[in-house]
Amino acid sequence: MASNPIEILICDARAGEPVMRLFQLKFVEGERATVGQALIQAGIASSPEDPVLARKGCFGVFGKRKDWDSPIYADDRLELYSPLLIDPKTVRRKKANQNQDAKFQVAAAKRKARRL
Repeated sequence: MASNPIEILICDARAGEPVMRLFQLKFVEGERATVGQALIQAGIASSPEDPVLARKGCFGVFGKRKDWDSPIYADDRLELYSPLLIDPKTVRRKKANQNQDAKFQVAAAKRKARRL
């Protein structure tokens, strides 16, 4: 007993420039449609353990990371994310160290100015 399919938008940004396409998701009447069903029916993945989706948080809906079993509704935008090129923690740590270095340089310049 299949119900009327719902239409979603799939945005694939895994290989550079994002590619968007409309997709009709079919699901069993009485059950809710899930992100996992959409990924399987679109031919992107075969199961939650699929190597294509091995990275944690590699897909979401409208910019929010979602789980395999998360519900998906008509007119939602399912997004497939590319891997991060730079670790955000490393960037924040480097910026914090630069700010700390700048503070030390200002303090050293003040001490030097007082001596003169």
